[in-house]
Amino acid sequence: MSGAPTITTEIKPLKGWASLDLRELWEYRELLFFMTFREIKGRYRQMALGPMWVVIKPFLTMVVMSLVFGKLAKLPSDGLPYPLFAFAALLPWQLFAVSVSKSATSLVANMSVISKVYFPRLTIPLSAALTGLVDFCMSLVVLAGMMVWYGIQPTWNILYLPAFLLLAVLTALGVGTCLATVAVRFRDVGYAVDHVLQIAMYLTPVVYPTSLVPERWRFLYQLNPMVAAIDGCRWALLNTRQAPELASVLAGLITLALLFFGVYYFRRTERTIVDLL
Repeated sequence: MSGAPTITTEIKPLKGWASLDLRELWEYRELLFFMTFREIKGRYRQMALGPMWVVIKPFLTMVVMSLVFGKLAKLPSDGLPYPLFAFAALLPWQLFAVSVSKSATSLVANMSVISKVYFPRLTIPLSAALTGLVDFCMSLVVLAGMMVWYGIQPTWNILYLPAFLLLAVLTALGVGTCLATVAVRFRDVGYAVDHVLQIAMYLTPVVYPTSLVPERWRFLYQLNPMVAAIDGCRWALLNTRQAPELASVLAGLITLALLFFGVYYFRRTERTIVDLL
């Protein structure tokens, strides 16, 4: 009818503490699952080996580390075979590194979708972070085979594994959400992230045990959430002597603070994303 009133709906980000609005994210949970599946499917499209690269990359890295750090440098490995010691740490680190890298560039990669339709922008870096869990589960099968080969049996500690994986994912999401909006303004952030992650790997106990760090610096070192995640995964999977300590609890609190800041900063700045894209 010509006389019918026109209804206009204006969608804009909220301000203040209400800008988090996580309830809206829950309402779009099906979109989150779809975007995660699309990310996984698109990553290995037109590849000869497909998802096998998820296993090949950390396995080859483990072989190189075993030769360089295990055989030549003869670094200690908490009484475990060095290949198993290194591979058990590479899995949570790969989970963190892939999640951060994909989250940091997720907004730029999805600019064509963001500029055309409305949905909670937070689903984009979140779906990118969740893809790292799929990679971890696939590589975990190889780790299980290595444990059988070396005669290492899991203990009840393995029940704590999801908690340390959650710590790694939340840390990655906190870092990734901060970098995602910055990468929209400065596109070279995506290139810098990969190089920084390569350096940061040596600041975590991937190729060496935490016990190698001097005692006076160890507590400060363990405040790094990824130190707690890697040591925790090793302890849960291989029953190493480096059990979680008080610093792991503090690292978890640091992760929650980082996640809150990352999500809050993302929601406060997402109002300018479309303009910058």
